[in-house]
Amino acid sequence: MDATSFAALALYAFVMSITPGPNNLMLTTSGLVFGMSRTWPHILGIPFGVAVQLVAVGSGLGAVFAVEPRIQIALKVVGTAYLLWLAYKLWRASELPDKSVGQPISFFQAAAFQFVNPKAWLIAVTVVAAFAAPGDGFAARLAMVCAVFAVIGTPCMAIWAAFGAGLRQVLHDSAKLILVNRTMAVLAALTAGLFWL
Repeated sequence: MDATSFAALALYAFVMSITPGPNNLMLTTSGLVFGMSRTWPHILGIPFGVAVQLVAVGSGLGAVFAVEPRIQIALKVVGTAYLLWLAYKLWRASELPDKSVGQPISFFQAAAFQFVNPKAWLIAVTVVAAFAAPGDGFAARLAMVCAVFAVIGTPCMAIWAAFGAGLRQVLHDSAKLILVNRTMAVLAALTAGLFWL
């Protein structure tokens, strides 16, 4: 991969990782509810799931989506339902739960979520087509794409979790907490709606 392609890949990975989406919204919520240290398995599970997804798309799963669009619709429905459920829970939350109560999303749950995350599928199909086209050196290009997304994406996602954890430190007033929770609920619902554009 030449320097221009690498720079374009790095920029794409940064933009896709730092911008709002289901993963970052869930990480902010996890940071808010459980704190930063308990959110690390969630943070690290995402790039693992993305790498598995990229390998699956590179191995031909992207072609399956092109042939059978109903699979994409099913993924959108599941992803939308999950985000709307999350939005509902956030809207109804009126206080921060005790960090010792409940469990944050685990490493493998975060990895598995990528397979029902329409934004992740869009990224995987686009990045494999643009930066890891089949041919000589395909495996090396695909490994490079996975590594770039992990190295660039992990700190971007950690920023969102740290933002949530930081909010936990300042949200002692229940009115402010309700405002933050409801704002995040609306963002979750809007993100679910973006899947259908």
